[in-house]
Amino acid sequence: MGRMKPEVRIQKRGNFYMAIKKVVLKVGDDVSTDIVYPGRFMATVLPTETPQFAFADNTAFNSKLKAGGVPAGSAILGGKNFGCGSSREQAVSCLKGHNLTIVARNIARIFLQSAINLGLDIVICPAIEAAEGDELEIAQGRVFNRTSGESFAIEPLPKARQAIIDAGGLVPYTRKLLLETRA
Repeated sequence: MGRMKPEVRIQKRGNFYMAIKKVVLKVGDDVSTDIVYPGRFMATVLPTETPQFAFADNTAFNSKLKAGGVPAGSAILGGKNFGCGSSREQAVSCLKGHNLTIVARNIARIFLQSAINLGLDIVICPAIEAAEGDELEIAQGRVFNRTSGESFAIEPLPKARQAIIDAGGLVPYTRKLLLETRA
């Protein structure tokens, strides 16, 4: 699948970096893995194939994803309990396949662990307020909504979990540790 170049802009400001992401889809509370990746596609498990079924029942958004109309690195804005329901890993891999970031008030425990294991970019921001089309600046433990001018605190992940995401997931993280141990 040919993906567009990330539209996320990384800028250096002083001694820190920030990421600027556009909200391409806003969903509510209790978005289950069945909404993210419908159960009828469970026979498809390859990470190269799962992205085509992301939000399959939201035909307008799914069509934009498949047509490359959603820039890699864009954000999906979730409410409370994003990713609840079953433990299907495809719900995470289909989002990772599109290089999307999840910004949510909170994330269901099992989805959170799968996101860490697969290296899906996630931001937990309990008070986040934004709309589709808003530009979010993520830096220094905060999400700044550049469209509305509001600022919200991020609930940081433990450093070990963030390191796994930053490495691209548990397998790349473990590979890196093993290579460092051999050196």
